[in-house]
Parts: sequence; C-alpha cells; structure tokens
Amino acid sequence: MSSTLRTRTVPVPEPDLTPDEMVARAVALQPQLRAEQDETEKRGVHSPEIHEEFKKAGFYRCMQPRRYGGYEFDITTYYRVAMELARGCPSTAWCLAVGGGHTLMLGSYFEDDAQAAGFGPEGEFSAPSVAAPQGTATPTDEGWFVKGQWGYASGAPYSTHFMPAVMIPSGDDKPPLPGIALIPRSQWEMLDDWGAILGMKGSGSNSIRVEGANLPRSHVVQIDMTDIDVAEGTPGSRLHDNGMYAGRSMSFFHGELVSIMVGLGYAALDEYEEIIRTKKTLVAPIMPRYMRHDYQRYLGLALGMLNAAKRLCIHGGDVYMDYCRRGHEGGEPFTLEEDIELMASFEHAGRMVWEVVEMLFRTASSGAARDGQKMQRYYRDMSIYRGHVSAQYDNVAEMLGRIHLGVGQGIKTSDRAALYNPDVSKDGGKA
Repeated sequence: MSSTLRTRTVPVPEPDLTPDEMVARAVALQPQLRAEQDETEKRGVHSPEIHEEFKKAGFYRCMQPRRYGGYEFDITTYYRVAMELARGCPSTAWCLAVGGGHTLMLGSYFEDDAQAAGFGPEGEFSAPSVAAPQGTATPTDEGWFVKGQWGYASGAPYSTHFMPAVMIPSGDDKPPLPGIALIPRSQWEMLDDWGAILGMKGSGSNSIRVEGANLPRSHVVQIDMTDIDVAEGTPGSRLHDNGMYAGRSMSFFHGELVSIMVGLGYAALDEYEEIIRTKKTLVAPIMPRYMRHDYQRYLGLALGMLNAAKRLCIHGGDVYMDYCRRGHEGGEPFTLEEDIELMASFEHAGRMVWEVVEMLFRTASSGAARDGQKMQRYYRDMSIYRGHVSAQYDNVAEMLGRIHLGVGQGIKTSDRAALYNPDVSKDGGKA
C-alpha cells in the first residue's frame, strides 16, 4: 500500500487554470455571498450551494500540491482569493480560507503516505486546525490513539479531515511534546455549539470532539507550529520540489486572517459609500452626505488605509514565498525572526483595517447599527478578529524585540501562550 501511495498522482480538474482566473471567480461570487449574509449568519455557516460553488471554482485546491490534484498556486493568490470572498461575506471567507488553508500544512509537514491518504483519490481536502493542544496523541502498536475536544474549529461543517494540535507523551517524566494529527471525518464529531457569539456567526467555527481516533503512524507528526525548524527542508518540500512547502507557519496563518479582514474592510467601505450616496445630512445645509466634506474625508481616509493594508498583505505573501524559496534553493533557511517579524507586519495591516471599520461604523449613522444592517455585521465581525489571540500585536511586538535583541533562546512558554493560549481548556483558539 505504501509504495502505491507514493507513486499515485491525482488529475488536476482544470490544468490550465491561472491564479488571476481563480481570483476573478471569487470576485464574481460577491453578489451571491452578499445576498446570503443574513441566512449564513442564522445558519452558522454558508449554504451547501455556496460550498459547491467553492469546490467548482477550485478554491480548496489553490495551494494544494499538483501531485495530489491541486493547482499549487502561491500564498499571495490564496490571500487575494480570501480578500475577494470576504468582500462578499466575511464569515463565509473565514470558513473557507481558514479550513481550506491547511492544505499547506498537510502538503508541508507530513510524509507522502499521509498526504496521499489525506488528499485522497479525488484530491478533495479541507480541514480545520486548532492551535491550542487540547488533546493527546498516544503511541500504540499500530500507530496513534488521539482523544480530546477542541473549540473554534473554523471550517468544520464542510471539512473532510481535522488537523488539531496535540500533546505527545515523551516518557521518563519529561514534559509532553507538541504535535499535529491528521484525523479523517469518520473519526470525529462536530458539536452543534456555534453562533452564540458577537460576530463571525456564519464562519462554521464549531467545536470538534474526538472520542478516540486510531491513526496510522504517519498521521501524527511531532512539530511545534510556533517555531518550525526548516533548515533541512520539510517532507513536503522534498516530495514536491517546491519551496512553498518549506515555510514556517505563524506569519502565513496570520496573513490568512488579515487578508479576510482586508476584504471585510472593503465590504464596509462599499456599504458606507452606499449610505452617504443615498442619505442626506441631518442639519443645514441639507445636502447628500457624499457632498459634505466630512464624509469625503472619512471615505478618503478609509480608501488610503485599506489600500495600504491590502498592499501590505500582498507584499507579505510575496516575501513569505521569497523566504521559502531562498531556503529551498540552498540559501539561508527561513528564520524564526523573519517569521515573527512578518507576522507583526500582518498584524499592523489588521490594525489599520480595525481603525477603518471603527471609523466607518461610528460615522455611518445610528441606522447602520440596527440588527440586519450590513455595517453592524461588519463591525461585529471585525471585533471578533480584534479579540483574536494572534491579533494582539503588543504581545508579538515584545516577542519580536526579544528575538531580535538575542535575549533568551527562541520561543518561550509565555510566547506560546500569547500566540495560541494553550491553557484554555474549553474555548480553544483558532489556528
């Protein structure tokens, strides 16, 4: 079986599809996503019809290795797709992008047997991942026994697998080691516990319970996602001969979140422009709001800041790819400082978007804050990002400063808490 898996390749659905064409498909879906926002929020996840559109468009396969039926497009293309989908519906984009983005993790850090099994004979793969290790992976004679419960598993409703962080017993009274498991859908249960939260209600971020999954040896890897040593490459970079699969994780994952927020910012700007073009001022001189200098200034500030955040995300994706290629081609490997610095850059892009959405919300009039109004929804959704553990830029700034100054060695236990809060036992944290 092992040798068969190693030699198997999966046909690519549209061999000539280009990155720009995939992004254009995301743009084309914006009206439908926008029209379904209310139902998506009530349901807790986007509709099965939208999910089928995403599969046909190839979004889940964007970064998936071509060997296993993917398009193997770069990180920047994935960020662009996430931005455009979020401009239609931020919750839906979060569900798709966070669940679908873990093709990169499978394609990078697991050996070929696990990749072939995960991507499957048709190349259909999507998996949430939770960074807080709220379960264990115990060695058995046949492989691993995994048990635990993880919250905020974004993308769970339409996923084929689950890739949680786990703790691996090390024996001899030593602390357990961190790892990642690849668990097929048949061995986990999605809980009906999503929606009772301020925003991102339609992101499908349900909890997942694993009562006891029996996995092959190749389906759990001992790896610390906060500080991955890529000096010798990775199983994926060697298998696919592509530096994209030899990267670190923290900057990529936060760039993914911020790309969604950039799209959310543009969605809020679209709604704001509609408001000021259709409503008049409340005090004399009465005029269309878009003719008044205050609203012109707010819109101009938003445009400049959002465009800056978008450029930062796109450039950040290109820089990530450069770091990966450099190490893969024999140059200096992608360093921990580069990973954390790039993550910090993405955080500041997210910070700008938060400032934009807050400004647009408070100047759009109280009518825009009513239930059912898109501006209210965007503000609520943005608030969830701002409270996300990895969006706390002051924590990451301290970490970056310490690494840059050479104070201490690498990532400390307190850093890991700042990045994914491993002490949380119930609510978890999104990866």
